[in-house]
Amino acid sequence: MITILCIGKSKDRGLKDLEKEYLKRLQAFDRAEVLELKDEPTPPDDRPREQVQTKDREAARALEKIRPDDLVILLDLHGTGWSSEAFSARLASWRLRARHLVFVIAGSLGPGQALLDRADIRWKLSDLTFTHLMTRVLVLEQIYRAFMIDAGRAYHK
Repeated sequence: MITILCIGKSKDRGLKDLEKEYLKRLQAFDRAEVLELKDEPTPPDDRPREQVQTKDREAARALEKIRPDDLVILLDLHGTGWSSEAFSARLASWRLRARHLVFVIAGSLGPGQALLDRADIRWKLSDLTFTHLMTRVLVLEQIYRAFMIDAGRAYHK
């Protein structure tokens, strides 16, 4: 089972349609879902203490949905990036290691410390910056691509 755990809700119909498409494609390989959690209002940049509290509240909300035996892959700007082929190999090994993989996309301020501490893997999707809504689609697409690479199918060229 694969869960994409997202802080914040998607309101973009086009991106929601893409999410649904990739979730449908992933069903050929594993059960997959997107789980949205409420995000907090973002405090201004001149209130760093409030920003930390916001990240902590969002992290606590996410951790309520994560079980002790889940393998947690946190999307993190300071994580490790892989090629699609390397990610495919890692995904295959993670699936052997745990029955439930949880990919966490933190809120707009980034992950709280408790979420960083809980993460088993920290994945840097790209050096580029994407919206959180776009990141959800990209993560689903990369998971699908990884399955297709592992299956030896022509999707990845």
